[in-house]
Amino acid sequence: MSGNLYVGVDLGGTTIKAGLCDETGKLLHTYEGQTGSGRGVDAILQNIAAYVRTLVAESSYSMDQVVGIGAGLPGFLDLENGIVKFSPNVPFRNTPIKQYLEQELQKPVVINNDANVAALGEAWGGAGAGIPNAVCYTLGTGVGGGIIIEGRLYSGFSGMAGELGHMALVPDLEAIQCGCGQMGCLETVSSATGIVRMANDAVYRGDKTSLQLLDNLTAKDVFDAARAGDEVALRIVNRAAYYLGKSMTMLATIINPQRFIIGGGVSKAGEVLFRPIREYFYEHTAAAAREDVDIIPAQLGNDAGVIGAAGLVLHMQ
Repeated sequence: MSGNLYVGVDLGGTTIKAGLCDETGKLLHTYEGQTGSGRGVDAILQNIAAYVRTLVAESSYSMDQVVGIGAGLPGFLDLENGIVKFSPNVPFRNTPIKQYLEQELQKPVVINNDANVAALGEAWGGAGAGIPNAVCYTLGTGVGGGIIIEGRLYSGFSGMAGELGHMALVPDLEAIQCGCGQMGCLETVSSATGIVRMANDAVYRGDKTSLQLLDNLTAKDVFDAARAGDEVALRIVNRAAYYLGKSMTMLATIINPQRFIIGGGVSKAGEVLFRPIREYFYEHTAAAAREDVDIIPAQLGNDAGVIGAAGLVLHMQ
């Protein structure tokens, strides 16, 4: 095969996934290994470089075809200098990851936030393919996101654009403190963590619900109960959907995307979640901002991170 190839790295607290993509965003080969967080920063960096080499060596392609390497990283980043200032799941503190990997692999390296990278993956080769303006939500333990404007990932002044989970939307009397320190963030009600918290609060209050019968509640339990008609579970799901829809209404009037894409584990709930999100959005958004706008599930699943990371190089050119 001729043509340019791009490597993407998706760094997690437990595993590192590397992927090789062509210019269309097609994933050609993947490799996955342990992060090795317990062995320190140097071990993690060495693992990333080793996994990239193994990825290419195991494929039917060569390192000469690789134009560059992109990395999706959790935490707070200095994008311009390629430094991880702080990461919650790996022991990176002011770690010059770009400099290290460029020296080790002799290829250009671009980094970005992992949620932004997942959004770019969906925009390039997933649910947003062919859509130049889109917003992607990642609903999991927290709420992440990414904004695509005219086909390019928008990072903002300091790289914080797309931190959708930290939009303060919940009124003061209902708000609780988010992990970021703010009160009433979207993440506190629309993440898996927020949904479980609301369910446990309902059980603790003695609300009449089938959730009372379950131990170690999960977000899936809440969605399953909602599908079965449990009124308390429906109330919790509708609250999570309400604030997601509200955030989309705000974004629709600010950046006017054509598509909202929802990924992450919570998105697997399906129509019990998507239906009320759409209902709120279409009812409360100005006609000109909602016309021809759709709200759909992500398509790439766990591959979004590596595909988007690979796309960082192409989209930075």
